[in-house]
Amino acid sequence: MAIRSVPLSSAIAIAGTLAMLAGPAIAQTSPPARTSPGAAEPPAAVVVRPATNPLTLEDVSKIKGTSVYGSDDKKIGGVSTMLMEPSSKKIDRLVVSEGGILGMGSRLVALPLDQFSWDTDKGVFKITKTAEQLKAMPEWREQLSEATDTRRKAPPAGAAAPTGGQNPAAPSQ
Repeated sequence: MAIRSVPLSSAIAIAGTLAMLAGPAIAQTSPPARTSPGAAEPPAAVVVRPATNPLTLEDVSKIKGTSVYGSDDKKIGGVSTMLMEPSSKKIDRLVVSEGGILGMGSRLVALPLDQFSWDTDKGVFKITKTAEQLKAMPEWREQLSEATDTRRKAPPAGAAAPTGGQNPAAPSQ
């Protein structure tokens, strides 16, 4: 009988396939039985820690993405943005992303911070409104500051518009 050589890539593919097939069988083996005589040990107690309110942490990045539930205990959405009072530099509102699928088509509503309470058992924010009530509220839109807004602005009211021959994008002097 003649022995044929198998290309290395085929041998690797066969070995990988066998390893994948053996994985579930190995994972299903039970641990060795206890052979020590005596009373059975009680199961270890599972310690459940209450979830920490992200508003009490120094790192405010933990707030974004936190789930928000309504007064009917149904999930409304999540925190998408934190807003601060510019003069005090303190967070005073959270923007809730309501509805949508995977962030698409969601509606943004800004709510004052005092309307949020923390549920330590679920690790979520709760508000005293429902998703239907949020839909009736004005939608929040991001406002660009003058420093970050690079779009050309219209001249202020009462200012003369540029005349022919001038570059409207050039700064006025």
